[in-house]
Parts: sequence; C-alpha cells; structure tokens
Amino acid sequence: MYNAKDKINFQKVKNAARGYEAILLRRVLPQAIKQGAEYVSLNPTRHDRNLGSFRINAHTFKWADFATGDAGGDIISLWAYVRQISQLKAAQEITQILEGV
Repeated sequence: MYNAKDKINFQKVKNAARGYEAILLRRVLPQAIKQGAEYVSLNPTRHDRNLGSFRINAHTFKWADFATGDAGGDIISLWAYVRQISQLKAAQEITQILEGV
C-alpha cells in the first residue's frame, strides 16, 4: 500500500506496464473499441455522445481528445486523466494492478 510520502519511478512503471497496456486500458475504458492502430472511446470526463474524438494509439498509448485538446503521452497520463486523479496516484494504482497480473 502506498502513502503520500512514497516516491514512484514513472519510467519503471511505464516499463512494467509494457505489454499490459491493453489490459489496463480495458480497466479504465472498458467501452474502448480497437479501430486499426487506435482505440476509440467516449470520453468519460465529459458528456461525450459521439465516438471518434477520443483516441488512443494502440502501440504508444499516446492519447488525445480532439474535441477538447486534452492529450497525453502514455498509459499513466491516460489513467490519471480518465480517473481524474494525479499521475502519482495513477502510477500507484497501475503498479498495484500489475502486481496482481
């Protein structure tokens, strides 16, 4: 279990998540659909009713909501954005999930 004083090596978390991103994506965006080299999903942080503007690259997990301009570069930032938590908390949650895989 983590507390506020814990430090996270973000690169280590990203490296550990490599190969498990699709599993993590299903946890945070279960409605995401793979279309070619991308996943598309409704953006759960807003009243999104049209599939298409919220996209995640299936290889790099860079993501963007082209309707709002929000974007990020990895699974940690995606997790933090969707769950509306800090990247520290996101990395901690991802680490806990990966420990169980």
